[in-house]
Amino acid sequence: MASTQTNVDLTSAPATSASGLLVSLVPLPQEAFDATLSNLALAFPDQTVLVATPDAVPQSSSGSPLRFLPYTLTAVSATPWVLTAADYLNTYKLARENNATACVLLGAEAQSLHPEAIRALARSALESDLTLAHYDLGPREGLVNSAIFYPVTRALYSTRPRFPLAIDISLSIRMAERLATTAQRFTAAGQNDGLLWPLSEAASANFSVAEVSIGTRTLPQPAVPDLNALLAHIASSFFADVDAKASFWQRARGTQPAQSLTQTATIAERPDIASMLDAFRLAYTNLHEIWSLVLPPNSLLGLKKLSVMSPDTFRMPDNLWTRIVYDFILAFRLRTINRGHLLGALTPLYLAWVASHLTLISNGTAPEKHIQDLAVAFETDKPYLVSRWRWPDRFNP
Repeated sequence: MASTQTNVDLTSAPATSASGLLVSLVPLPQEAFDATLSNLALAFPDQTVLVATPDAVPQSSSGSPLRFLPYTLTAVSATPWVLTAADYLNTYKLARENNATACVLLGAEAQSLHPEAIRALARSALESDLTLAHYDLGPREGLVNSAIFYPVTRALYSTRPRFPLAIDISLSIRMAERLATTAQRFTAAGQNDGLLWPLSEAASANFSVAEVSIGTRTLPQPAVPDLNALLAHIASSFFADVDAKASFWQRARGTQPAQSLTQTATIAERPDIASMLDAFRLAYTNLHEIWSLVLPPNSLLGLKKLSVMSPDTFRMPDNLWTRIVYDFILAFRLRTINRGHLLGALTPLYLAWVASHLTLISNGTAPEKHIQDLAVAFETDKPYLVSRWRWPDRFNP
């Protein structure tokens, strides 16, 4: 979101003491900014809170518990709907300069967060190194996360938080420092918009992780809703992070206890999946050669069966989708084909999964039950990815 100073001395001494909590905001429209400040004041009525913001601060703030720390944007973010490397680096810099002991980062549309939710994130920062928000979403929302990021992260890093790329998080100061160190590698290369994956960073450092249910929230949307470009952008970052942390996740065992969180409602009406199935079937004809370079024969056979299924019975087995995602991660690592072509070939397969998921829940299956069942499938099949990672040619035809 924000893009700010990129060369930060992470070892420099802190400046004067200010407050224990730093809340970092991204650029917000004036009305949204004013509403967010009102919610922050309600969340912390008896506590002085540092608020880092690139927006113009109110002229009169006497009596307010908020102390403003203006920062300057050096560039407009190309991805204002998600936290980026520059956001994490800037937050840690300001926290260190002002002796803050915990940080809360709030993403775009932060005005839709209730004061209780903000307070819960801040409270959790006193107990855990990383706290991620859990959002109550509709059955058609957040499906890229549900299909790929959540089940893979849970399987590889033995963690439970439902939204690994949450845009509202809280950090201990040591977690903020770790993320800033990682972020600096991006910003030093001129990639201020680089994406970080806080959950994998915390897991690989053996830092404590928590999740806070914050209810409903308005989620920011990309300006250009191009699924192919968006999926390629985020999946590329995610797959690269998986590659970078392979030495850790191949050893990770177990998982955190399940939490009781809100279940999303089922879909009552029959979903319109015709365009998704058309895209998948067209890709089955045009991309089969590329898929055959990535997927083993059993997966290709499964796709062949899917290509002739009727819309009413269309169902992608969880174990087939698990193998597809794992094999694409492996192909990304091995550069089996051009990475841009690889990620483009993933999109129609993802659409097939979405069509299957929507059909399943329209027939009465609770959406969250299916996502949790899918995550179990990823956990169960993790040895497949580990084996192929170590011996990539073993399962080739």
